[in-house]
Formats: sequence, structure tokens, C-alpha cells
Amino acid sequence: MPTRLVLQQTLRYDYPSPVRRLSHQLMVLPPAHHGDQVRIASSLEVTGATAVVTESVDAFGNIAVDVRAARVQSRVEFVVRVTVDRQGRPPTSVDEADDRRLLDPTALTEPDGALEAAARRLLDSGDAGWPLADRINAWVAATMRYRHDVTSVSTTAAEALAVGQGVCQDYAHVMLALCRLCRLPARYVSGHLVGEGGSHAWVEVVLPAPGHPSSQVAVAFDPTNDRRAGPTYLTIAVGRDYADVAPTHGTYTGRPGGRLSSCKTLGQEAIALVLA
Repeated sequence: MPTRLVLQQTLRYDYPSPVRRLSHQLMVLPPAHHGDQVRIASSLEVTGATAVVTESVDAFGNIAVDVRAARVQSRVEFVVRVTVDRQGRPPTSVDEADDRRLLDPTALTEPDGALEAAARRLLDSGDAGWPLADRINAWVAATMRYRHDVTSVSTTAAEALAVGQGVCQDYAHVMLALCRLCRLPARYVSGHLVGEGGSHAWVEVVLPAPGHPSSQVAVAFDPTNDRRAGPTYLTIAVGRDYADVAPTHGTYTGRPGGRLSSCKTLGQEAIALVLA
């Protein structure tokens, strides 16, 4: 059944003293279309400073919002409002199967010996395509343990696997590394999940379309929760790894010590079908 997701999110930076030349980039707004997800409305409001806001589209089709302010007295807030519909359709065809960006390792997904050995064991099962992707997803979920404060946004897949702990972005990086070693094109997804207070990360694997092996579809897997991603997931951006889709980052001139806080609500409701 089609569902509607409504997001309101506030990102706030507090500074110990006035700052100058704020240059900030946000990836917090979804594209117009992504799979069966359709953007109905979206907005970004900046409060606490007089700012110039511009939008652009990056090489992956993500919306990048650039915010520039000459001066921020003590705080700046970014208020995000998004409404999307999930149509409940099967995965749609994509053209990324031969995209080297989804097959080559990145700084955050560069494999080490442990990842290479795990990939060999997964391939030894004889699985390919959808069953192999399911097996990788289940392996990551069973191998990792969810724990805050043991990794950071710069932790690599190899480092996360070595400690066997991390958060959703670590699970996603480990799965990406394994998929690419197994020659399954895969991309990192940044977004939100109903019922979670923070942002979420998962993986899309490019696989043969059921019944149409000459076509490819992007299938979403959530190794953190050991399942396929479904209608309660809101996609914001996709890329090779977290570095491509960081929700918020920037620079300013002034005393160090800026502090980020955030809050959000994400609701889901069914959409009534009107039959003519």
C-alpha cells in the first residue's frame, strides 16, 4: 500500500562567540524521485543569521544545499521539512550496473585481509545475485554489534570489522566493501527510518531484475537491522560512502568549539487510493 512519510528536522549549531564567513553544506533534502519514492514537498529554513542559500545537484543526483553567512552571532539553525510518498512498487530499473564508482573501493571501504577472506567465504557458498546480496547482509548483521562511541565518521570498513562494533554507517561500509569484493555494484544510502531518533544509513545493491535479467534494479538492504529496507525508509542521498553524503559539514572563521545538536520527527501514514 502507498504510504506518506513526513519529516521535520532541526540542526542547530551553537558557537562560543560570534563567527564570520560561515560556509556550510547540507544534504538533507531528498531528490524529486528515487525508486518508488516521490517528493511531494520540501523546504529548508535558516534562522539565527542572514544567509544566502543555493541548491545544486551533484554527480549522484543528490541535492546539495550551500549556506553562506557573513556573520553568526551565537547560533544558526537549519529547519528541514519534507513530505514524500512511497508508492509501494517493485524496484525500478537503473543504469548503474557498470558504474565503476559503485564497484571500486573508496577510502572508507578499502578492503584488508579480513574483508577479503570474508568475501571469499561468502563466494564459496555458490550464491550469486540476489541470494549473495542477502547472504552478505545477514553476515554483516550477525558479525557486527551495534554500539555508539567506538567509531567515528572517519572509521573505515576494515577498522569497524576489526572491532566488530559500530553504528549504522559502519554496518553499511562493511557491506559495501564485501559487495564490491564480490563484484556486486553497491552504493551507500543516507536517510531516515521511522522509529529512530537520528539519521540512518543502509545499502543499495544493483541486481538483475526478476524475470528480466538484462535489466538492473537497485535493491535496498539494511544490515543494521538484518532486513530489506521497506516503506518506512526515507532516502535523502546516495553515494560511494558516507563522505559523499554527509548530512552537514562546513567551515567558519572564529573560535573553535561550535556544538551541533539536532532533533527530528518522522511520521508515516497510509494514502487512501481513490478509484474512479
